[in-house]
Amino acid sequence: MLPLLLNFLLAQTTPPTPPSEEVVQPQDVRPLPGRLDAVPVFNSNSPELVLQEGILLSTFPADGRKVPTAHLNFPFRGRFDVFAHHVARAEPPEDLRSLYLGIILHNPTSSPVTVNILQAASYLSQPDAPFVQLPSFTQNISGTVFAGPGDRVTNDVLRGRRQEIFPAQIVIPPGQSQMLLNLPIPVKGLTPPLNGRSTLMRLRSNGTVYAASLAMFARTNPDGSERAPTVEEWQNLLNNGDLATPRDKTPTPLEGTGKPQIYGRVAGVASGSQWRALLVDSPKGKYLTIPEPGQVFSYGLSTLHGGSLGTGQIQSASMLVRYPDTAYRAHGNYGIQYNLKLPLYNNSQKSQTVSVSIQTPLKEDQLVKPGLRFFNTPARQVFFRGTVRVRYKDDQGKAQTQFTHLVQKRGQPGEPLVSLNMPAGDRRLVEVDFLYPPDATPPQVLTVTTQAQSR
Repeated sequence: MLPLLLNFLLAQTTPPTPPSEEVVQPQDVRPLPGRLDAVPVFNSNSPELVLQEGILLSTFPADGRKVPTAHLNFPFRGRFDVFAHHVARAEPPEDLRSLYLGIILHNPTSSPVTVNILQAASYLSQPDAPFVQLPSFTQNISGTVFAGPGDRVTNDVLRGRRQEIFPAQIVIPPGQSQMLLNLPIPVKGLTPPLNGRSTLMRLRSNGTVYAASLAMFARTNPDGSERAPTVEEWQNLLNNGDLATPRDKTPTPLEGTGKPQIYGRVAGVASGSQWRALLVDSPKGKYLTIPEPGQVFSYGLSTLHGGSLGTGQIQSASMLVRYPDTAYRAHGNYGIQYNLKLPLYNNSQKSQTVSVSIQTPLKEDQLVKPGLRFFNTPARQVFFRGTVRVRYKDDQGKAQTQFTHLVQKRGQPGEPLVSLNMPAGDRRLVEVDFLYPPDATPPQVLTVTTQAQSR
């Protein structure tokens, strides 16, 4: 599930690494309590590589449009999210026009509709957020640590930010359309001439709107300079255009076919913007009893078909509408926020040292051994790259908020986000928040460990 741009850069810059040996960590893996909410997410990620102008995702009605199958007829009202990630490449290499990404909203009603932009961010790979190498664990209090545009947009939205290029709201007159986004993906001056843009927005509308994401090459001014397409030009593409190409690989059906699993990329409306979970011993419990000394338990994160880590739980958001050649579910839950509360309880008679971490085990559906498998030397592929917020009371009883940027490779056990010295009978609430980063590869786990007692 690594993005095309990242795969290319890895191939150019990463030397081969020797094979790693597997290590099995005995630990109980539990399904994650809670569920996704019902907030619809406009999810535009297919085709990832866009070489021709066209419609990326349209939830407009098909009536009166030249290619009815390019329109999914899904109205939004109230809270909804917009996620878009696409890549442009000069094809042929001398064609260095910028590809513009347009997101248009239409008000089909007879009254004005106000759309509030609650949080929003949109960044390019170059120059905004290049894929630089970072340590596996970095404090990120100010939000300046990131690698890749997906990492940067989720970092901003986690902090409640609205990038300055976005207004606080737009008002769409009756029967009219307005651009929510109209930004370029430039390739000129880049080697190779390849660039990507990731966008994430949280919106609230007081009336019905339709949305579409579109791709169009920059228009040319009389002096030869580039200009952004106008709303009329975008509307014409929406009404008369077809789906953008080249199309991505068609996914394999979710009911096993015996063939290798192709998840596909998402183009449609997914159900769920946030997963809230209270991690406790039982459905009616109030506390999460820490493991015995030297023991570990974990909860699956972003588990998916073929990668449920023995829990049988599929966290991938279901699709409310989609194109038939795109993903059946929003595998990876890109841009979805996980809000996890762990009311830890030391029910032992001794003080215990407890840690909470995120880990990236090898993907399995059924565990072949009693525990999770890791590499003693993690593989070269980065599978998680993003910022995690942890809130807790430290050993002196002071409230702490930490932002930690993680870079985890395939099979990497990870380091503790927080370590607590819990006296006998101590209760401590730990809250873990992150938006699943768009350039990550699931699944991960949230792990609670009690340090073994020294003899």
